[in-house]
Amino acid sequence: MPPTSLLLDLLPLMLGAALAPLWLIILLLILQSRRGLVKATAFVAGITLVRLLQGWLFGYVLGQASVLAESNVPRLIMAMLLMALGLMLLISALKSLVNAPDPDAPPPKLFQQIDQAKPLKLLGIGIMLTSIAPKFWVFTLAALGIIREANLDSFAAALTAYGIYILGAQALLLLPLLLYALVPGPASGLLRALNEWLTSNQRVIGLVVSLLFGTLFFWKGWNNFWAITF
Repeated sequence: MPPTSLLLDLLPLMLGAALAPLWLIILLLILQSRRGLVKATAFVAGITLVRLLQGWLFGYVLGQASVLAESNVPRLIMAMLLMALGLMLLISALKSLVNAPDPDAPPPKLFQQIDQAKPLKLLGIGIMLTSIAPKFWVFTLAALGIIREANLDSFAAALTAYGIYILGAQALLLLPLLLYALVPGPASGLLRALNEWLTSNQRVIGLVVSLLFGTLFFWKGWNNFWAITF
């Protein structure tokens, strides 16, 4: 099991990645469609597949940079990543304030296709949405950077830490799936009410989450950058 300090370092990234109301709204819409559980599972599987591939790709790249381990370069890169992630979230918050379109938002036609879409198509939609969302690439890279900096004593421990990150980042997608699978009747009404509330408050939730985590990540990255360079 990864050390508690590492999990605490990963926690803000997991929360920041998980608290994306638009993705949860899409999942809840899929669950309310015909064969909703199967299709929603395919959608989440697509998201998970991309995150696993990102872990393999970035893990390989970071592994090739091991020659720099004795220098401050990895820590400097990590600080700059956190600052970049913070800036991206703060810009997203600013766009929410002026009602500008979210670049990570799926095309409007997607919502019209959910009811008729087959599981395989929703698997592809999950892959596509995760692949084209720049914030989630940076979240993953930052998480892997933190895991690498922890200098875990085995590959299995690093893999476990990344698995925990994925579970945390997708917790708000996995919980409705689990609830719907266990108690589909009662869950249907609850999830429909949740979807209506999220749809009504999506902009405010996105603004608060982006502002809070954007400030946190930028502040943490700047502090680390300052400590390394000055």
